[in-house]
Amino acid sequence: MLAARGDHFTVGLDLKDLGGDLVHGVADGDASPARANEARWRAVRTMQAAVSSLAELPVPVIAAVHGYCLGGGLDLITACDVRLAAADAVFSIRETKMAIVADLGTLQRLPRVIGSGHVAELAYTGRDIDAAEAARIGLVNRVAGSSSADVLVAAHALADEIAANSPMAVRGTKAVLRANDGRTVDEGLEFVAHWNTLYLQSHDLSEAITAFLEKRPPSFRGD
Repeated sequence: MLAARGDHFTVGLDLKDLGGDLVHGVADGDASPARANEARWRAVRTMQAAVSSLAELPVPVIAAVHGYCLGGGLDLITACDVRLAAADAVFSIRETKMAIVADLGTLQRLPRVIGSGHVAELAYTGRDIDAAEAARIGLVNRVAGSSSADVLVAAHALADEIAANSPMAVRGTKAVLRANDGRTVDEGLEFVAHWNTLYLQSHDLSEAITAFLEKRPPSFRGD
């Protein structure tokens, strides 16, 4: 689960800290413009990798958002699998207002979460939207209570519901969902056929069938 302490989820990158590097580069003072540009590129790629690490986790990641979720916050939550929000949450692709093109994943991942028209409006304007609008357009799955405590409770409950299933099946489901990107339906079906060929005959499947027949909750081992 991805959550934050304090009054807000995040207000984005620290522009006071990064501002000089963004404008002047991060290379040595006597470096050529080419070397300075390369250093800036490497810095961006490092930050991109940090955000992408959330999407690349083999298990589902739930974002629990309260307060402001601006700029880089959108990058973080769009790399998650499920997003819940408190009623006080505020979302914005703020980069356009700061004369920056969002470059940590929002423009790549958000079109897979909400409609392209909504993406364009939010990205072009940089305007704020509240939790209710975020839920209406599908940016968050739902508004879960009025406070950070409420949304954390809801996120933990959802995590418990997911964790009650076979760990192997949950990981496999995430892998198949990710594999669908850039593939045709038939290619996606081929991928899941290979996956189930490898993993279908598991202890977890036997336990699920036995538990069903014995009318009891299953106790999965994850193998």
